[in-house]
Amino acid sequence: MKRIGLLGGSFNPAHKGHRAISLHALRALDLDEVWWLVSPGNPLKPQEGMAPLSARLASARKMARHAPIRATAIEARLKTRYTVDTLTKLPRMFPKHRFIWLMGADNLGQFHKWRDWRGIARQVPIAVVARPGYDRKARASPAMGWLRRAVRPAGQAKNWTRWRLPALVLLRFRPDPTSATSLRAADPAWHRRFSPSPEPDSTAIAHP
Repeated sequence: MKRIGLLGGSFNPAHKGHRAISLHALRALDLDEVWWLVSPGNPLKPQEGMAPLSARLASARKMARHAPIRATAIEARLKTRYTVDTLTKLPRMFPKHRFIWLMGADNLGQFHKWRDWRGIARQVPIAVVARPGYDRKARASPAMGWLRRAVRPAGQAKNWTRWRLPALVLLRFRPDPTSATSLRAADPAWHRRFSPSPEPDSTAIAHP
């Protein structure tokens, strides 16, 4: 049984902050791998300034090199736009895998805006990684109000496969302050470095 952390996002572009979060989660949760789910399109983010999927996937694969991290556009193949739908299909494709959802504290702050967010919490455990400037908002969020009773001690994080759902663990470490927003501001045409690129696919995750 493989233990997999799932980190979804636009990766517009992927950066060392994504890598740092993933490497910390690998250790804290005793994961075999982290899968980066490069979204075809985030319903909560504007399309203006969003690089093509092929460029975002290429940047993610480059950033994931030499680590137990797999960058994939599997949601494009599954034709899922919402996380709750992806989490319904993935366990059917990979019945020998156990999944835990990874998110930054910034996403916990707006988790209540995700489609069927309670359904997500009932499907998989959730690990929230601290992000500078977002912890207070995350702890005061509507979703956290509902999930507060589901919080598990960080010292028991490696036992996540045995938790009764919903379950949430807060992971704290010194995060990298890099943000995709600041990288785009410094280099709006960053995606040109990754073009032309091969068509996005999900070959980074082979079907069993």
